[in-house]
Amino acid sequence: MIEKPITKTAGILLFIAGCCWAGCCTKDTACSQRVEMDANNVEAILEQLSKKTKELRSYHAQIEYKFSQPLLESQSIRKGELYYLKNDKQSMLRVNFQTLKQDDEKQQKYIEYFIFDGIWLTHIDYQIKTAKRHQLAEPNKPMDAFDLAGRNLPIIGFAKIEDLKKQFEVQLVEQSQSEPSPFTLLHLKVKPDSIYKEDYTSIDFWIDKKLYLPAKVLAVSTEEDIYEIKFLKPSVNKKMDKKVFEFEIPKDFSVEITPLKSPERLKTAG
Repeated sequence: MIEKPITKTAGILLFIAGCCWAGCCTKDTACSQRVEMDANNVEAILEQLSKKTKELRSYHAQIEYKFSQPLLESQSIRKGELYYLKNDKQSMLRVNFQTLKQDDEKQQKYIEYFIFDGIWLTHIDYQIKTAKRHQLAEPNKPMDAFDLAGRNLPIIGFAKIEDLKKQFEVQLVEQSQSEPSPFTLLHLKVKPDSIYKEDYTSIDFWIDKKLYLPAKVLAVSTEEDIYEIKFLKPSVNKKMDKKVFEFEIPKDFSVEITPLKSPERLKTAG
């Protein structure tokens, strides 16, 4: 499997953590039919997502991250936990992966951490005993986790509706099911002149109608790679200890530090 750079992978995780806690439909969903609905309905959904995500102060869920490369007939599935906390001064996000299943191999223990504190993005890999730290903002100007994520994918619920419509054809997805679906489905198709045209072709979301936050998200890259992330057993706006975001790098790990050098660096990171 060809791994993406740390900022790309982490950006996707941060994006899906913050986009709207929505879900997606797969490319071979035969029971669903995409139909263009009245524009006001789509905008109403996006406005509701925006309202819910702005109210988000803490979030904890089990996470399942599947990265598929159909052309290479390869896929990996990582499982772990995700934590998000926001206050008036900063937002923090942490993903703790604990297991990995590669293709047909058995699931194995796999410890890997991604931590973002508004200034530093830290990646700790216990398999190869390395830690990489990327400074992404000035100490007195911390960055929101969703701003970092937005460099790689649009953040539904946080991105302006006008911006989304400029970059994507946003459609509501009508599902043909015998029972009412607990999800609202949105499909974003990248426009020919979109700033995302070199990276993605489409992004799908299943939005939990009860929480109005995501359950699963799927993004298809221009290379036909598929990023799919599920959020299980979510806990929303519950008390969370900031110590969750503390960490120590083992003494025998190699450490690579990339400091912030210039605004241009931020534009090209990832």
